[in-house]
Amino acid sequence: MGKPKLVISSGAGISAESGISTFRDAGGLWENYPVMEVCSADGFQRNPGLVHEFYNARRRDLIGKQPNAAHKILAELEQDFDVYVITQNVDDLHERAGSSKILHLHGELMKIRSVTDPDYIESLDLEHLETCPSTTGKRGDKMRPHIVFFQEAVPNMVTATEWVQEADIFVVIGTSLNVYPAASLLMYVKPGTRVFYIDPNPSVSSMLSSDVTIIKATATEGMKKLKEILERDYKD
Repeated sequence: MGKPKLVISSGAGISAESGISTFRDAGGLWENYPVMEVCSADGFQRNPGLVHEFYNARRRDLIGKQPNAAHKILAELEQDFDVYVITQNVDDLHERAGSSKILHLHGELMKIRSVTDPDYIESLDLEHLETCPSTTGKRGDKMRPHIVFFQEAVPNMVTATEWVQEADIFVVIGTSLNVYPAASLLMYVKPGTRVFYIDPNPSVSSMLSSDVTIIKATATEGMKKLKEILERDYKD
C-alpha cells in the first residue's frame, strides 16, 4: 500500500510568517501601489513599466526572506506521505524548503513569460536581479510577470481540483477561505477525506462542515500540531 496522499492548500498566512507582506491587509494599497494598477490585466495594458517596477520590487524583497518552520515541516512530511502543495502564493519558499510537488495557482514571482507566446517562460535569478531585465526575454520577446492578474482566469484550477479529489488528507493553511476560486477547493474533497484547517483566526465559512478539524494557530504552530496528529494516526 502506498503513502497516504496529503494535499495542502496554502495561502498568504504561511508566507507572512517569513515577513512577506500581503496586499489584502493594506486597504487597497500594496507597498504604496494602487493594487488594481499593478495587479490587473488592465493595469498592465495601461502601464507595463509600472507593473514591472512593482514586481521587481517584490523580487528584491524576496531575496532576504527564508522559508519558515511551516514550509519546512511540509517538506519533511514527504518522508511518510505523498504530499502535494497547492499554493496561492507567488513566492518560491515552498520550493526552497524542499517540497517537490507544488502547483502555483496565482503564478510565480521569479518567472516571466512572453506577452505574445504564453508558453514561453523564463526563470529569473535572485542573485542577478539587477542585470536580469524583466521586460525583454532572451530571444527578444516583450515579457510580462508570470502572474495571474485580476481579470484573468486561473488556469491551474483544473489540476488543483484533480489533486483535491484524490486526497486522503486535505489541509487548508494560512488562507481566509474568502479568495476565489481557491476557496472552492473544499467542494472537491471526496467523502471520507480527513480535512484540517489551520489559521489563527479561522474563517466562518459555509463550506466548513462539522467534521473539519480546526487548528486555531499560526502556520508554524499549526503545522507542528498537524505533524503530531499525522504521525500519531498514520505511522506504523
